[in-house]
Amino acid sequence: MFVSFNHRILDANDAKISALSSAALYGSGVFTSIAIYNQKPFQWRKHWQRLTENAEKLNIRLSSDITEESVQNSLSELIRENNLGDGRARITFFDEAASGVWTFENARRASVLITTGDFRRDAEEFRLTLSPYRVNSKSPLAGVKSCNYAENLLALEEAKSRRFDEAIRLNENGEMASAAMANLFWISEETIYTPALETGCLDGTTRAFVVETAKEIGFEIYTTGEHFEALRLADEVFLTSAGIGIGKVRSVDGETYNDEITSRLQREFAAKIRR
Repeated sequence: MFVSFNHRILDANDAKISALSSAALYGSGVFTSIAIYNQKPFQWRKHWQRLTENAEKLNIRLSSDITEESVQNSLSELIRENNLGDGRARITFFDEAASGVWTFENARRASVLITTGDFRRDAEEFRLTLSPYRVNSKSPLAGVKSCNYAENLLALEEAKSRRFDEAIRLNENGEMASAAMANLFWISEETIYTPALETGCLDGTTRAFVVETAKEIGFEIYTTGEHFEALRLADEVFLTSAGIGIGKVRSVDGETYNDEITSRLQREFAAKIRR
C-alpha cells in the first residue's frame, strides 16, 4: 500500500510527521475524503476549496509547495500507483508548525498526506439510532473537517455496540445536525429536508451535490433546524458522504421508511458521476 507524503510516493509505514508538531500534540490538521470514479476525483474543486478554507480557520499555514496543482498531481500519481479505479482518497494537511505551548524548530509549516482505498463497506440499507453524544454548534471546530474526529468515531462505535449501523447526532439545542460519519436528509410529502449549516453539521460536498441534483429534477428542498420528532413524520430518510454516496435508511429506532424518492436520487447520482 503506497501513500503520497509531501509529493513523494512512499510505503505507508515510511510517512512520518514530527512527534513534536502541533498535529501530533494537539490533532491540529484538516482532511477531506474524495470519491474516485474511473480514476478521477469527484467534485475536486469543491473539496479543495473546503480543505483550504478549513486550514485557514485552524491557522494552518500551507508551505509554498502545497498548491492545488501540486496536490492534484500527487493524487493522480497515487491513484495510478495503487491501481485504483473506483474508491476514495483522503487528503490530510498536518500542522507541522511550532505551537505556543511547546515550542521547537521545524522547517516545514505543514505536511500533506494522501491515501487511497476502497469505498466504505456499509449496509445497503442503514439502521439508525439516536446518539447520546451532542454536537456543539458554537464550537470553533463546528463545520470543520478536522483531525479531531474522535467524537464522531465514538458516536459511531456506540451505535454499533447497540447493533445499529449509524447514529443521528443532535446539537445543544436538540436540533438534528448529522449522522456520525455522514450528512442527514429526510423526505416528507415529496419535500426534501436536511439540517442547516447553523446546526453544526459539516458542509459535505456530496450533501451539496444532492441538494443541487434534487432541485434540478424538480424537488423542493429546505435546509432547516428540526428536532428528532420530525423523523417520525418522514416518509424516507437517507445519508450522504463521499464514502457511501447516497445511502438508504431503512429504520431509525424501529421506525421504518420507504425509499422511492431515495432510489430515484441514487439513479440520478449514478448517472451524473459517470458523465
